[in-house]
Amino acid sequence: MKVPTNVLHFAGEKNLAPYSMFYDYYNQYRAGNGAKVEFSKTDDKGNPISFEEKEALMNAALKREILRVSSIQNFAEFPLEAWVTNPMLSWATFAVVSAMIDMILPESIIDTIGAYAEVRTIGWGDTAVFDVEPRDLFVVSKAGKGQRSTEVHKQFKGTISITPVMHELTVAVSLYKVLAGQESLANFVAKVVRSLETQLSTETYDVFAAGMAALPTTATTGLQVAGYSQASLVRLCQQVTAWNQGSKAVIAGTQLALVSVLPDDGNYRYTLDDGYATLGYVKTAFGFDILAFPQVADLTTPFGLRLANDRLWIISPSSQKLVKVVLEGSTLSNTDSTFTNANLLQKSTMWKSFSAGIATNSVAGVLTI
Repeated sequence: MKVPTNVLHFAGEKNLAPYSMFYDYYNQYRAGNGAKVEFSKTDDKGNPISFEEKEALMNAALKREILRVSSIQNFAEFPLEAWVTNPMLSWATFAVVSAMIDMILPESIIDTIGAYAEVRTIGWGDTAVFDVEPRDLFVVSKAGKGQRSTEVHKQFKGTISITPVMHELTVAVSLYKVLAGQESLANFVAKVVRSLETQLSTETYDVFAAGMAALPTTATTGLQVAGYSQASLVRLCQQVTAWNQGSKAVIAGTQLALVSVLPDDGNYRYTLDDGYATLGYVKTAFGFDILAFPQVADLTTPFGLRLANDRLWIISPSSQKLVKVVLEGSTLSNTDSTFTNANLLQKSTMWKSFSAGIATNSVAGVLTI
């Protein structure tokens, strides 16, 4: 686990325990939603610990960290209602929440977009510039024995810049209930992280899909093919591998899309414990590995799905990533005062600046089933 520089500066090297705890807590939170991530199953003493017990410990650690950041040492000497109006306590709460977010992002999105996207973090006010080297080789010409030189070739790098765009998320929380233990701050922070993570993954996928849709459709050499056949799929895999300097292509798609990756000849058999029956797709087809992308909910449509279930993407994960994702600075927050709202809820707006764009010299293909 690598601690981001801004989190290290905010907390200090001796105060990283709550942030490491939240990293582990969030991994278990993700595992409960189907992600394949590692998390601790025991407490500090080696005893088994449930998610509910871990959440209680996380909430207690968050409160201690908030008190430390706000420099409050006499919390027990005054009633709870007196502390609710303390502006330092309110500021410290969302400052710690922002640091917790930066502890998780961008590492948590690598599982979903890592096959086709590279993530870079830059400072405030910076613009990310990516060098795109030409993938062409130098021309080797036949020459006469008395010829001194042939046509001169010189290659130049291209540059693509990506400027992050500010994103906002406004939430309401009852600081009184949080301090009283009636609302889980750990669960609140986890849902904020999950919301930002989903939006970032969705925008990255949209850039990826738009880039693939712009690929050439030439009949015999195009990188975009309509209609599945074994020959078309293998041809795309060969093209992507060859034009990426031998970097082996993989066949990627959602689980539903990968169900279609089968030989044209229907005379095949599989048992109930076969990989195709247990996973829902084959792990290797026609000499190329298969990679399943986790499906993402389309929050703009009730019960809709974001990733296309009728596309097979042919990519080379070991070559230069197709999409570049840029995150700018740390997470910022702007919080209302205690009595600003009539219902006594405190609204906090989280600001996270990020963007994604195509910047690569890699070749990829797409097959519409």
